Amino acid sequence: MGFEIERKFLLCGDGWQSLASGRSSIRQAYLSSAGKASVRVRIKDDVLATLTIKSRAAGLRRLELEYSIPVTDAEALLELRDGAVIEKVRHIVQCGGATWEVDVFGGENTGLVIAEIELQSAHQDVALPDWIGTEVTGQAQYYNNALAQRPYRMWS
Repeated sequence: MGFEIERKFLLCGDGWQSLASGRSSIRQAYLSSAGKASVRVRIKDDVLATLTIKSRAAGLRRLELEYSIPVTDAEALLELRDGAVIEKVRHIVQCGGATWEVDVFGGENTGLVIAEIELQSAHQDVALPDWIGTEVTGQAQYYNNALAQRPYRMWS
């Protein structure tokens, strides 16, 4: 059984771009996001697919169980989604001895860019690079399952 401990931030600069060492195209959708858990299907670079179950609570620590599935199954599951497909390019950024994931959203969420960092513990200190802006950890509207229901383009 796995747990995810992460913090989420908006960006206030593009200094991360020169530090990016890898990128992946991601399409994902939610089969269910009601109740105590969400069920997500994700296709990465059109060659890897996973089915993920996460506890619903938005915050630092959440239960996360992930299983590899065939891409053809994932494509079929995308059609059963509830809400919009989340499209994003994930950039891996090494900075200050930490690994950041910077998600540049497309499709219905174009214009949104979020940086995430996974932690070993909820109390772990993190040196924030100068391109990190407002923290949005725990703000439900910035989580992918909420973005599938109310995409960024609909925000005022």
